Amino acid sequence: MTTFADQPLEEQIAHWRAYVRCRPAFNGPDVEELEGHLRDQLVALTEAGLAGDEAFLIAVKRMGSLDALSREFARAHSERLWKQLVIAPNTADESANATRAETLIVLSLAIAAALAIKVPALSGLRLSPDHELPPFYARNASLFVFPLLTVYFVWKRGSNVVRSLWLALPFAAGAIFANFFPFRTGSDTQVLTALHLPIALWLAVGFAYVRGRWFADGGRMDFVRYSGELVIYYVLIALGGGVLTGFTMMMFKAIEMNAAWFVAGWLIPCGAMGAVIIGSWLVEAKQNVIENMAPVLTRLFTPLFTVLLLVFLATMAWTGSPINVKREVLIGFDLLLVLVVGLVLYAASARDPQAPPDFFDGLQLLLVVSALVADGVALAAIAARISEFGFTPNRVAALGENLILLANLAWSAWLYARFLRHRGSFADLERWQVVYLPVYSVWAALVVVMFPPVFGYR
Repeated sequence: MTTFADQPLEEQIAHWRAYVRCRPAFNGPDVEELEGHLRDQLVALTEAGLAGDEAFLIAVKRMGSLDALSREFARAHSERLWKQLVIAPNTADESANATRAETLIVLSLAIAAALAIKVPALSGLRLSPDHELPPFYARNASLFVFPLLTVYFVWKRGSNVVRSLWLALPFAAGAIFANFFPFRTGSDTQVLTALHLPIALWLAVGFAYVRGRWFADGGRMDFVRYSGELVIYYVLIALGGGVLTGFTMMMFKAIEMNAAWFVAGWLIPCGAMGAVIIGSWLVEAKQNVIENMAPVLTRLFTPLFTVLLLVFLATMAWTGSPINVKREVLIGFDLLLVLVVGLVLYAASARDPQAPPDFFDGLQLLLVVSALVADGVALAAIAARISEFGFTPNRVAALGENLILLANLAWSAWLYARFLRHRGSFADLERWQVVYLPVYSVWAALVVVMFPPVFGYR
C-alpha cells in the first residue's frame, strides 16, 4: 500500500480510517480494501499536480461512489475540508496571513482593473452625449482586465515570475493589433476584432491558470471548469450590480439629481472589469468542493437545449424558412452552438470516465446531433449568401467559425455513438474536447490579425 511522504496527508488518511472503523453500522468492504482504493486515487491525483489537501478532498468525494460510509464522511467533514483546502494551511496564524494577503492582492487587482478602463477617459477620450462607449473600449475591453487576471494566477500558482513574462507577449500583440490598424468608422472588421480578441487572449489566461500543466492530463479540463464557474459567478455578480444600479438611480432621483453620468461613466464599466477578478477569486475559493455549479446546471439545461434545437429544426422544416444570415443573427446562432459545445464539455467534466453509458449520455448525443444538423443548415445559408453576394468580413468569419464548430460536433457525435455502442471509451470524448480547445483561440487570433488588412479595414 502506497505511503506518502506528505505527513499532513497521512494524518488525513488516518482520520478517515478511524472514522470508518468507529462506525457501528459499517457493513461494507474491508477497511484496508477501501483504504487501498483511497490511496490509489491519491496517487493519481498528486501525480497530476494537485496538492495533498486538494487530492484528499477529491479522492474522498470519488470514494463516495464506492461506499456509502465514505460519502457520509465527505458530507460530515466537507466544511472542515473546505476550510483546510481554501483557507487553512498548517497553522492558524499562517491561515490568517495567507487569507489576508490574498484578499489584499485580489482587491488591489480588482481596483486596478476598474481604474484601467477609466485611464483613456481621464486622458481625453470622452463618451458620446448619450453616454455610448467609443469603439476603442470595445476593442480593448479584454486588455483592461485579462493581464491583471493573469498576474493573479501567476501569483496564486507560485509560478516563476521571470519564466512567466512570456505571457505578456500575447497581450502586447493584442494591444497592437487592436489599436494600430486604421479601422474605418463602423467597420465590420473592427466589430470582429472586438468579438474575437478576448477569445484569443483567454488562451494566455489558461496557460497562467494551469501553471505548466496545459499538456498534462486534466490541466485543460480544469481550465474549462474554471471558465464555466467564472461565467456563472459573473452573471450572479452582474445581477447584483443591476440591483445596485437601480437603487443608485432611484435614490439620487429622489433628491432630483440625475446619476446617469456616474452610473454609465463609472459604476457599470468599473464594476464590469473588477467583477472578473472578484469572480475568479470566488471560483478559486470554492474549487473542488463536493459539487460545482457548472456540471449541475449542465444536467438541467441539456434537455432544455435539446428540445429547443429539435423544435427549431422541425419548425424550419415545416415552414421552409431559411436562416437569416445577418450579423446579429449569426452571432446569436453561433453562441447557441458554442453553448451546446459547453454543455458537452461540462458533462464530461462531471462524469466518471469509467461509468457505463446511461440515459443522459444518449440525451447528450441527441443534443450534439441536433446541433450538428443546425450547424449544417447555417453553413448552407452562409455559403448561398456568399455565392450570391460575394465575400464580406462577417460572412467569412461566420463561415470559419461554423466550420470549426462542425468539425468539433461531428467528431463528438462519432465518439459519443461509439461510446454508447461500447466500442470506445468516454475518455476519448473528453480528450477530444480538451485537445480541440486551442483551435478556437487560433481562429480568433487569425480574425484579429488577418481580417482587417485583407478586407481593407472595412
